[in-house]
Amino acid sequence: MAEGEYEAQRALEVHIPDNVVHPVAWGLLEDSQNKAFFLADFINLRARSPPIAQFFTVLKKLHQSSTSPNGKFGFHVTTFYGAPAMRTEWTDTWEEFFVREFRSNLDFAQKNRGKHPGLQEVSEKFIETVIPRLLRPLETGGRSIKPTLCHGDLWDGNIQIDVDKKRPIIFDACCFYGHNESKDPRYALGPEFIDLYKKELGASEPVEDFDDRNALYSMRNDILTAGMWPQWASLLERVKDEMLRLLAKHPQGFSGFRDLREVNAARVLANTEVSVAGNYTPYASETITEAGRVSEATQLLTSGART
Repeated sequence: MAEGEYEAQRALEVHIPDNVVHPVAWGLLEDSQNKAFFLADFINLRARSPPIAQFFTVLKKLHQSSTSPNGKFGFHVTTFYGAPAMRTEWTDTWEEFFVREFRSNLDFAQKNRGKHPGLQEVSEKFIETVIPRLLRPLETGGRSIKPTLCHGDLWDGNIQIDVDKKRPIIFDACCFYGHNESKDPRYALGPEFIDLYKKELGASEPVEDFDDRNALYSMRNDILTAGMWPQWASLLERVKDEMLRLLAKHPQGFSGFRDLREVNAARVLANTEVSVAGNYTPYASETITEAGRVSEATQLLTSGART
């Protein structure tokens, strides 16, 4: 755990050195190989959330400047989300990484709280159906996402103010290289921060799935919170309800996905009439040439995905 904290803070320091606790060392105690220490520079911190705009600048810099050292999703050491260890082994796809971690989260929670009625059956269907539907489109159909360095546990308790230098400081990281939407914007400073993040940095394609991906990613926190603290065990019922909601919305899974770029391009084609002269007359009042129609459709089909 100490090694994971040390390596996570080192990774963050590369990109946002003025906004992290500087790690000094970690190691095992001489008299007990089961105990470890983590040493960091002292900062005079105040437990207060920074202004949203100020902190957004920090997270923007981290997410835009960082990239995985090998192009994969994961991290080079095991990090810990509180007590449970994360599954940080490298994977080629984000879906593979997330599903493995999601299963591990569920196992941890039910090991500590007992089998929740109906959750196992619902979660298996959810993993097989909804997760591919929401995550696979990120990396298929010409779309891609960059494995971005994520803090991993970015809630307001892990964001404080450096009293002397008046700047936000983040700590207690469980880093991994993953989808930038997956954790950091979701819990940093609430819905207003999420809206700002989406407006300024944009949502990954397919944009229309942003809210459902956000709901999916939020489950991880609820599952692990329920597993770590018995007073929050009721969150597992909320997770199950959310799984059922998304299952009802996406019953066909990935096979039911329709790329809106293709749908819109098809509408361009469907809403035109071919004249004998080879020109295309839309049902709207204006007329465009065949070359113009094809160009518009091609733009919709081949517009680049935001990474």
